[in-house]
Amino acid sequence: MDVSKELIQQPEDLAELVAQARECEAIAVDTEFFWERTYTPRLGLIQIALSDEQIALIDPLALEDLSPLGGLLADRRVVKIFHDAPQDLAILYQATGTAPQNIFDTRLAAGFASLSATLSLSTLVKELLDIDLSKEETRTDWLRRPLSADQLRYAADDVRYLGAVRVLLLSRIIGPKIRAWLQEELNLLNNPASYAGPADDRRYLRIRGFVSLDRPGLAILRNLASWREKMARKLDRPRGHIIKDGALLDIARLRPADPAALTEKCHLSARAVDRYGKTVLAIVATSLEQPADRQPTPPGPTRLSKSEKGALVNLRKLIELKGEMLGIAPTLLGNTAELEQLIRTLHGSDPAPLTPLRQTEGWRKAFLEDYFRRNRR
Repeated sequence: MDVSKELIQQPEDLAELVAQARECEAIAVDTEFFWERTYTPRLGLIQIALSDEQIALIDPLALEDLSPLGGLLADRRVVKIFHDAPQDLAILYQATGTAPQNIFDTRLAAGFASLSATLSLSTLVKELLDIDLSKEETRTDWLRRPLSADQLRYAADDVRYLGAVRVLLLSRIIGPKIRAWLQEELNLLNNPASYAGPADDRRYLRIRGFVSLDRPGLAILRNLASWREKMARKLDRPRGHIIKDGALLDIARLRPADPAALTEKCHLSARAVDRYGKTVLAIVATSLEQPADRQPTPPGPTRLSKSEKGALVNLRKLIELKGEMLGIAPTLLGNTAELEQLIRTLHGSDPAPLTPLRQTEGWRKAFLEDYFRRNRR
């Protein structure tokens, strides 16, 4: 089946595709979506490649029931190859009601194959296959019909080479231990929690500047961010269209008690105050009345001591040297904030991090075992 020039818009055609795909060892999958003024992306197209020549483009706007596709995605006998999988997985989970299983993420796998773990698909395809992918349709409106021939060609090429890329990446990985580490990381993608985002009551931890707040301020920010998440979901609007992050932080810091303060000190528009002002002020008041033991604990010190900075330098050197030897991208071990938190935890300046540390479990713990052995308290 090569329907890359014609959309699958009938249930019987989708059923035929799913039946053929279930006979494959691996299929490549991608999505195209439009996301500007809504809470979640709007799915515009689903691409499935059974091989580099057998490519199907599914029209989710024409098909009311995508559950057959959900059954295919959940079939653990078939590997589903994505590039930079989490967002596609979240969109497909929402569209089908089924969590995809047995995922192979080529972006992630590149980081275990002596390549960067942050490569775009076009860069990775160029690196491994010396093929140039078009970038002309990256900002197209995938909800508009009919789709042009250029759009369909672009969409098909997004999955055309993923099977070959997977084979080449696996051939570059050094030994069974590293393959096992990659599989451990890939297995996390079977759980929707890995790409669903934080719970509403932990959304405040994503707001830049939250570390500057005290306990009452954190309680206000936590409760405001949770309320905003529910409101954005209900209205199907981006979070920032309700109240922007900066305004939430100002409210948490200044603790306004009347509508005028929301406008004059916290920079809320008159429209936002008119719509949400009473609710916001009530959340502020209620948060301040919470007992201290129900308010979030402020994070530990944000600056490393001189000795901790030295320890961080040593940790980075170990990661870079060992990563180069094993073919593992250093970024996979953790970002700067995570490594700094690990140093604080090991050296006792902040022994109770807000979130569990990935570096203290699984393959990352095994990678860092020598460092942990030398730095036990």
